[in-house]
Amino acid sequence: MTTIKEVAKKSGASVTAVSMALNHREDGHVKKDLAEHIRKTAKSMGYRPNPLARSLRTSRTRTIGFISEEIATTPYAGEMILGAQDAASELGYMMLLVNTDGNGNEASEIAALKRYGVDGYLYAKMYDRVSNVPKSLSHEHTVLIDATSSDKKIPYIVPDEVAMGYDATAYLIQSGAERIAYIGCSEGLLAESLRLKGYEKALKDADRPIDPELIVDVDKNGGALKAVSDLFERKRPDAFFCFNDARTWYVYQCAAQRGLEVGRDISVVGIDNNRIIKETFEPQPTTIALPHYEMGYWGARRLISMIEGHDLDSGRNRKTVAQIPPLDAASPVRIRCTLIERGSVANRGTAAGKR
Repeated sequence: MTTIKEVAKKSGASVTAVSMALNHREDGHVKKDLAEHIRKTAKSMGYRPNPLARSLRTSRTRTIGFISEEIATTPYAGEMILGAQDAASELGYMMLLVNTDGNGNEASEIAALKRYGVDGYLYAKMYDRVSNVPKSLSHEHTVLIDATSSDKKIPYIVPDEVAMGYDATAYLIQSGAERIAYIGCSEGLLAESLRLKGYEKALKDADRPIDPELIVDVDKNGGALKAVSDLFERKRPDAFFCFNDARTWYVYQCAAQRGLEVGRDISVVGIDNNRIIKETFEPQPTTIALPHYEMGYWGARRLISMIEGHDLDSGRNRKTVAQIPPLDAASPVRIRCTLIERGSVANRGTAAGKR
C-alpha cells in the first residue's frame, strides 16, 4: 500500500505538504500548483488513505446516511440508492441505508445513524413532493432528494417536471400529431400540475390551441379505462402524452379495442422508463426516463462537498444518462430528463419522423 512518505518522495514535497494537499487543507500553506501536483502524483501511485487514521485525525467517519421512505422497496426508485452509493464510493465514503415508514420509526432510525457517527445525511422521497427534513437534521449536513423544500438552507434536487411535459408534447408535435391528448393523474401530486404546465406550454409555443376536452385526469383500473375510452370516442386523438408509463396501458387497450395500431395509427409517450412495461408492451412505449440514479449521484457528491468544505466537480460515470447539474447550483436544482425513443410514435413524414 502506497504511503504518504512515498508520495512525498515521488512528488518532491514534504510529508506535511502532502498531508495538507491530500486533505484539501492547503490554503495558505501549500501553493495551489504544488497541491494539484501532489494529488495527481498520489492518484497515479494508487494512493488510498487509511480510513481509520483519517477519522481519528479529522473527527470524521467518512460515512453518510441515506434515509428513505419506501424507496428501498421500490425497484425503479432504488436507482437513487445506487447513484448515491456509487458517488460515495468514488469519493472514499461508505453509505448506511435506513428505510422508514414516514411515521414513528423515522426518529429512531435517524438517532441510530447519529450513534454511528455519520458525517451527513441524504433524505430522500419516493416521488417529488413538498417536504421538509426533520428538525433533528436541521443543524446537520443534509441534502434532500426528489422533494421540494421551503427551507432555503437545505439543498435539494428534483426532476424538471415542466420540461418533461414540454419535451414529450413537443416530440409528438414534431412527429406530425394534430390532436394530442394528455392522460393525467387524479391523485393531486405536485408532478401532475407541472407536467400539465409543460404540455400546455409546448402547445402554445407551437401555436396550437389548448383544448380542455383533450385533458383527462384518471386514477386506476376500470374508471381510468372508461375515461380514456370516452376520450377516444369524443375527440379521436391521434397522440397521447401520459403522466406515466402505467397510464399508457389504457391507451393501448382502447386502441386495440378499436383496431388501431400504436405506432402507426396513434402515438403514445409516457414517463418513467418502467422496466416491466418496457418488457411487456409491443411496441415498447417511447418514454422519458426519471433521473433517479442521477439525483442520488448528485446528492451524494453535493453532501460530501459540504462535509469536506471544498468544491468538487459534478462528476459523471457510465451509468448517468441525464446531464448532472453543477454542485454549486442554487436550489431548486432540476435535472432535465432524457427522452428515450422507441416504437410507439407514428412516423407522419415530418423532419422528426425521418430521423
